[in-house]
Amino acid sequence: MPSYPLRILLVEDHPFQLLATQCLLRSFGFARLTPTENAEQAICAMAQAEVPFDIILCDQCLPDLPGLELIEIASRRRFTTTAILLSGLPAAELASLINQAVDRGLPLLGYLSKPLNRDELAHLLCPLLKLRL
Repeated sequence: MPSYPLRILLVEDHPFQLLATQCLLRSFGFARLTPTENAEQAICAMAQAEVPFDIILCDQCLPDLPGLELIEIASRRRFTTTAILLSGLPAAELASLINQAVDRGLPLLGYLSKPLNRDELAHLLCPLLKLRL
């Protein structure tokens, strides 16, 4: 299995989803994962990182800050250049969030509905992998 050097920050407040997402990412060959359970932990991890994360996979419904707000903070502070929003929200609400991200100039690749689908995740990550190969 190939190994990819992408540095991924994972922000998910549900312990099972956090573990399942880590396992899914590792099955693709991603080993440089930083799991966090809320926005506060994520901001600390980003601020302490020596280099920006390649991508943030972020739950929209975090206990301390909406995921889109966290992505905006990360983007404005140059903690990352790319993000994927994770959510169990209905498709219409997710589409609205995507529109908000576009309006705000956020680096959102797209969103993934939970539970995560392996093929959908691969589809979103594929352009990043081609840039790194």
